[in-house]
Parts: sequence; structure tokens; C-alpha cells
Amino acid sequence: MIALALIAILFGSAGTSGRQSVAAATVEQLTVTQSVIIRVPARRSHRANRRAHVDPPAMPVFRDRRGPRCIDAGAIAGAAISAPDSVDFILRGGQRVRARLEDECPALDYYSGFYVKPAGDGKICANRDSIRTRSGGDCQVDRFRLLIPIPQH
Repeated sequence: MIALALIAILFGSAGTSGRQSVAAATVEQLTVTQSVIIRVPARRSHRANRRAHVDPPAMPVFRDRRGPRCIDAGAIAGAAISAPDSVDFILRGGQRVRARLEDECPALDYYSGFYVKPAGDGKICANRDSIRTRSGGDCQVDRFRLLIPIPQH
């Protein structure tokens, strides 16, 4: 896109000078890399909620089932840190998938966020990909579990 704009400017300026000139076109290669960056915001403390006269929202309760081996990184709409060894991904459409990590990842919530870099296929897979903490840690995804909400009465 940038290369096409530069060529258009080059040929456009050559035509306005009144002289016919042949411009040598060069071919450039542009490599674009893409990362999915997910930042999980820090929760407000219960003390701050009391000062603002806001009741904390009721936490949903889930039952977990066997999950997929991979999830599409483009389907991730949000994330929440559920425990030191797991992250919940909220997918478009409302489905939740819990990524269980091989070990505890203590730096996971230190800077209120983490990074996920999918492989070339655009998927995040268990036993292949990792979650990177903003402080530089690397936590391997062991497996995914599908979370099913339990209705509250």
C-alpha cells in the first residue's frame, strides 16, 4: 500500500513537469508482523467499591469440560486472569475457554496484562504456544478447558 502510494506520487510529479521522463521503478519488500496483545485491567478493590457505593458484581460460576486443542486468536474478545496457573479467554459470541498453564505464572497479573503471539496459522495451541507476561516471563499453555456457566437461582 505504501509502495503503491510512493509510485503514484513519483509518476504524478513526473507528469506535471511538462517533460516526458521515464522513472526507474524499484521493488521494495515490506514484511508486516502481527501480535495479539491482551491487557487485563486491574480490578477495583472492595474498599474502593464501598467508597463509590457500588456493590461488586456477582461472579459467575462455571463447570469446565474438555476443551479444544487450539483456539483462533482472531476470535478472542477479552481475557481474565482466573488463577495463578490459568487465564480465561472470552471469545466472540460469549463462549469462555480456560487456558491451563504448565506451572504457576506469578508475574501474570503484576503489570495488569500479558501478551499472546499466535503462530503463523493464527491459532493459539496447547503444548505449543505460551502467554508472555509484560515483565518478560513465559508461561506455556498446557491445555484448554471449555467453561460452561451454571445457572444461578
